[in-house]
Amino acid sequence: MTKKLRELVVDETFEMFVLLKNADVRLARNGKKFIAFTFQDTSGTVDGKYWGASDEEIELFTSGKVVFLNGKRELYQNMPQIKILHLRVTNEGEPSEPTLYMEKAPVKIEELQEELNRFLFDINHAKWQRVVRFLLNKYQKEFFDFPAAKRNHHAFAGGLAYHTVTMLRLAKAVCEQYSQVNPSLLYAGIILHDLGKVRELSGALSTEYTLSGNLLGHIVMIDEEITKACQELTINDTDEDIIILKHVILAHHGLLEYGSPVRPKIMEAEILHQLDNLDASIQMMLGALKQVNPGEYTERIFGLDNRNFYLPKI
Repeated sequence: MTKKLRELVVDETFEMFVLLKNADVRLARNGKKFIAFTFQDTSGTVDGKYWGASDEEIELFTSGKVVFLNGKRELYQNMPQIKILHLRVTNEGEPSEPTLYMEKAPVKIEELQEELNRFLFDINHAKWQRVVRFLLNKYQKEFFDFPAAKRNHHAFAGGLAYHTVTMLRLAKAVCEQYSQVNPSLLYAGIILHDLGKVRELSGALSTEYTLSGNLLGHIVMIDEEITKACQELTINDTDEDIIILKHVILAHHGLLEYGSPVRPKIMEAEILHQLDNLDASIQMMLGALKQVNPGEYTERIFGLDNRNFYLPKI
């Protein structure tokens, strides 16, 4: 049985079809161009560098293409890396459909849709309910198709919806434990908090940041979307309940240096921030831990301060 990318062990050579998730052209210290690839299959991604790339090769090997890769699995600074021995584009009749190699959410989209709809009915505040439904309907396809990030956490097709539903499950447990929490506000904030990523990112295939994603970011964009939704629905966006909804979303990164224009000043805003951080952190750890055996350390996880984690034998 053919191994997947993330199943390869150090020093193992292989041949397989993979997707070029990213193909970034860069300059080496000697002034020559190289391509920094992110190779992908359904098991995940591994990076590799194509040194001394010609202009023709740069034009040929672009993100979103399926290629036949002959390589060797190595480690560089304790991070998995592919040494490229040979690379070519697919020939006619070979499996060249990109979706065959894309990592997907571990839950069917239909199940995520059904569970999300149940939470929508638990938003009892009329204005929040209307705004959330309006924006979900507007971006229905993208919401269930897009990743939640380019690289760090939930960076797979359907990752945005999966991340959102996981947070809603955690939020429900918090609300059951603490009766003082407003479930409608927390659920509405969670559903909308990352929805701006459908404009910040280019999509699940060869995920890149859009121009507005780079220059504005998803927090600013979802704030704009809420304002436009209120205009469409003839809701006054200066009313306290809309301002509160905006606040829990604007504050969800927690710190100004992490991109939030304001720190959490409402209990539900702080809870949303903590749940967001918790779910993202767990997803990053799970992704790394599944690549190692008991008694081993993971690769360094950039999104967790470059720490590596130990998988206990017990």
